Amino acid sequence: MKAEKNPWLWIPLLNFASGFPYAIIISVSVIMYKNLGISNEDIGIYTSLLYLPWVIKPLWSPFIDLHSTKRKWFLSMQLLIAVAFLIVGFTIPMSQFFILSLAIFWVAAFASASNDVATDGFYLLALSKDQQSFFLGIRSTFYRLSMLTGNGLIVIIGGYLETEFGDKTKAWSYTMIIVGLLMTAITLYNLFATPISENETRTESSEQQKDFATVFTSFFKKKQIGIVLAFILLFRLGESQLMKMLTPFLIDTKELGGMGLTTEDVGIIYGTFGVIALLIGGTLGGIAISKQGLGKWMLPMILIMHLPIIGFILLSHFHPENTLFIYLAVIIEQFGYGFGFAAFMMYLIYVAEGESKTSHYALATGFMALGMMLPGMISGYIQEYLGYGNFFIWVFCATIPGIILSRFLVFPADFGKKSATNE
Repeated sequence: MKAEKNPWLWIPLLNFASGFPYAIIISVSVIMYKNLGISNEDIGIYTSLLYLPWVIKPLWSPFIDLHSTKRKWFLSMQLLIAVAFLIVGFTIPMSQFFILSLAIFWVAAFASASNDVATDGFYLLALSKDQQSFFLGIRSTFYRLSMLTGNGLIVIIGGYLETEFGDKTKAWSYTMIIVGLLMTAITLYNLFATPISENETRTESSEQQKDFATVFTSFFKKKQIGIVLAFILLFRLGESQLMKMLTPFLIDTKELGGMGLTTEDVGIIYGTFGVIALLIGGTLGGIAISKQGLGKWMLPMILIMHLPIIGFILLSHFHPENTLFIYLAVIIEQFGYGFGFAAFMMYLIYVAEGESKTSHYALATGFMALGMMLPGMISGYIQEYLGYGNFFIWVFCATIPGIILSRFLVFPADFGKKSATNE
């Protein structure tokens, strides 16, 4: 295998390029607009709408599926995202920056969702089945690392520049330009690191030259599709709410039911120990499936992913003074997420098996995004009504439907197992 085709060289940054724009568009934009004086009402409405392209991306995924190569698609989309971020940086000093930057963020959001479709397809087609299962943990881990980079490092840079310049407009203008330059560098790396292969093009784009409707409807003819969709929508019901409210819980004062940490404390917890735990968990998750198959690990991985919520239930009720308990809870949660999420992603690969796998994988992840978006939108109201202690109990209970549905799923027990896929 040539060096430029070694999956270890291109899988990490290719998937980093999927998560990083998402973090900037969905999360960092909220902090940026808040610091630039936009009202909470406008922030809530318009930044939530930026999530929509990831939900509806299956509608145009057949076009990506049937035209050109996946590699050309993700490289062009990553370049477009980089340019969009640079333009956002230059629009911030303008009087109408809110409308202009939102419009450009929308372009970047659609490009990012398209990049995800092409990246997923490239992964499914450029790697053998055993490689897919082995690198699944690495793939999801670097996606999550990109989210931590956006929500951590980029926000830190913005805060530092605010202090340095004493001008929030100038600070965030420079920050977004830095983001654009970083995205440009990632795109150039992927241009040279990803393998140049046409195998993935004609395998799927010659799928009997299917039209969009045929590709789309064929997904809903899959075996057990009702249970499959219910599982995809409900599997992350608890996690979707946990992800939205966990950082506020750590930062809010103890009078408000939180842990009273500073933003810097949260950054250290997630940016160091959390990252290490995530890397270890994600790597071990992919290896476990590749060694023994998804059938053996589906339930254990789901439990390992969800049980750490108990740690936050305990924190919210006892509020220990020793921050060691907070570190421990976050480390276990990050490890569990990295290890357990590999099973869910491997199952989505199974769901997408067959013809039009890129489009079908996009449909599966689109439903996954919907399952994240809707509960996340109401998580703040639920938390405010219940308080943090009861909220985490609710979040834990919300994981039960997905666990129950997983027991009714039918798939080969050795799916993802290296020896089985090499036969």
